[in-house]
Amino acid sequence: MGVTFLKVQQPTINRCFETEKLLVSGGDSRLTIDPSSGVNKYGCQAFPDTSLLAFGSSTASVISTTGYEIAQRLQFQMQAALQAGTLATVYQQQLKQLSIDWLKACDLADYPGLKLIFSASGTDLHGMITPHLSKNESSAPLVIMVEANETGSGVCPALANGNNAEVKQVSLRLEDGSPRSIEDIDGQVASWVAEAVAVNRKVLLIMVDQSKTGLIAPSPECVLALKQGNPDLITVMVDACQFRLHTTTLNSYLQLGFMVALTGSKFLTAPSFSAALLVPDSVKCFLNDQSLVEPNVGLLLRIAVALEELRRFRNIPTAKVILMMDAFSQAILNKLNNEPHFELLRAPALERKGLLTTKSWDHLQTIFPFVLYHQKPSGRVPLSRVETLKLYQKKQSGIRWQLGQPVACGSRQGIEVSALRLCISSRLIVEAASIDSLIDDALMTLSLVKRAIQNLD
Repeated sequence: MGVTFLKVQQPTINRCFETEKLLVSGGDSRLTIDPSSGVNKYGCQAFPDTSLLAFGSSTASVISTTGYEIAQRLQFQMQAALQAGTLATVYQQQLKQLSIDWLKACDLADYPGLKLIFSASGTDLHGMITPHLSKNESSAPLVIMVEANETGSGVCPALANGNNAEVKQVSLRLEDGSPRSIEDIDGQVASWVAEAVAVNRKVLLIMVDQSKTGLIAPSPECVLALKQGNPDLITVMVDACQFRLHTTTLNSYLQLGFMVALTGSKFLTAPSFSAALLVPDSVKCFLNDQSLVEPNVGLLLRIAVALEELRRFRNIPTAKVILMMDAFSQAILNKLNNEPHFELLRAPALERKGLLTTKSWDHLQTIFPFVLYHQKPSGRVPLSRVETLKLYQKKQSGIRWQLGQPVACGSRQGIEVSALRLCISSRLIVEAASIDSLIDDALMTLSLVKRAIQNLD
């Protein structure tokens, strides 16, 4: 393959208990470190783990050495600043600067009237919006979202809880796990919207780019047409919490008047619970910046880590990113399509018709979901959801790997199954010594998964 990428030199880690304590604060119980295992519910510890084969960025990642140093540095800066100011003042000053720097890193520094709201999680961001749609309305607003299985289990309750909203979920996959046609998805969404606007009912339409298994739905073209047809009744939010978007795509969504929800904890590999909502000036709902109400230092540190990871990734020329992702995709798809222990979960090509943007690296597949199979004398038998979860959670020895958490994807041979997800992240691209070395690590991870399946037999 021959294209070499400079490997970032990993400095010695000077661990700080206070930094690690803050990094897992300001979220919920999913961040809590289990004393017996040393990791949280995402399987992540609070300090770097450079020996881990980390291909689970669709769920969560262990903090990088560089990210850890950034968090530690910000903590020390805040401690020094507290000698002359209150926590509330220091927090707001730091948050304001991070907001400026985030917008700059996203090429949005000069975007007029754009509001950036930080929150602990993407789920919390969803819950912020519906109360504003309900104000002064005689009927409950309708919220249309992609099924929770492809977004997050907490999203639907956050949208509906105490917000006087009806939530409808559109499924993205059929019972056999294959993707529904985008025409069917768009048609169902359009029908629901038509029923709502016929009675002058407000609609929050949430499209996902990309889902847990790497899907975009409903189509941007469909969403734009619905929005343009009923601009006063329909508010659009793009759930881009995976943040697998080029800045030109992000800008295009905002230009169309769509809010965009992001997190720094997926593709960017910052610690979990670091979310941001971009609200263009054209959106007619007034959201208070909840992040300024009460200091959340853990959130602040995680946002700073995500910003640094974004900056590092953006320093890699786009042409090199595309070359690397394309080579990685070809190698992984070839392996998954030719290994009898695995079944690739199909996904259509990433299309964003209707956006005012050209294709960049974000049209390439970066999430690779696959179902696991036993090899029996009588033939292949899929692992059940329970078996897949046990394999995923099993304590590992020797060379350790991390993949995205199992996602339910229908049934095979009458057995309900889930897919694990192998993902490429911004950090893997930044820190790769070469395309070959990254692919070798990914193939090694799949070999270890295969061995774990064989150990179950």
